[in-house]
Amino acid sequence: MDLQLSGQRAFVSGSTQGIGYAVAEALLQEGARVVVNGRTEERVRAATERLAQAVPGADVTGIAADLADPDGVGRVLTRLGDLGDLDILVNNVGAFEVKAFEDVADEDWQAYFELNVMSGVRLSRGVLAGMIERGAGRIIFVSSESGVDVPADMVHYGVTKAAVLALGNGLAKRTRGTRVTVNTILGGPTYSDGVAGAVEQIAQLQGVPVGQLKGAIVAGRQTSLVQRFIEPREIADLVVFLASPLSSATNGAALRADGGVLTGLL
Repeated sequence: MDLQLSGQRAFVSGSTQGIGYAVAEALLQEGARVVVNGRTEERVRAATERLAQAVPGADVTGIAADLADPDGVGRVLTRLGDLGDLDILVNNVGAFEVKAFEDVADEDWQAYFELNVMSGVRLSRGVLAGMIERGAGRIIFVSSESGVDVPADMVHYGVTKAAVLALGNGLAKRTRGTRVTVNTILGGPTYSDGVAGAVEQIAQLQGVPVGQLKGAIVAGRQTSLVQRFIEPREIADLVVFLASPLSSATNGAALRADGGVLTGLL
């Protein structure tokens, strides 16, 4: 299927590894011109080199910036403006941590909101008006099922992901009568680089094989229908569809790629 993305310019936040990297690779494979992002020049350079090798002839560049910092977002928007009109914005960057509610201080809450929520607010504010003026564009938020079924041991994370759902819903209403769409993906338990690292660390501490611990974690999510971790590419494939003109009738939606973990209807 031709997703009609050839030549489209896309920016994917937090895309040097994990879901963001998978999104960048999938977009490049469809012929899009992709700008990746990470916190350091070294990580960005490594990601662009890997992507260039994975997708020969790919038009891939990178911008190093900490998107929890308003100045970092400002630098990204300036660089994107120099490159030309942006067709696709994927708000993917985010952080998570298992931590008891009582142990999450005010400054921790603020840090999570700055990265998980305000990065998307600031980036979207920087590009949405131009998309509406041109009458076309795509904004996609990568949220989580944790924004609906908030984990007791990650309340701070779940609250930020719920805010992302609200943000996407509200921004979509700004696009009425245009070919701009704003949608949100509710990802389920995904074996991203960050999750893999955490699982490997816990497995080492507990003295158990990684595969055994992965199985135990999956078994603990009894509502999961796929009964396994989701792969980053499975989230990326849905992102790429939403980025394409073929998704023109989907706007203001929260689409589940959760493996059936959520049992209720949104």
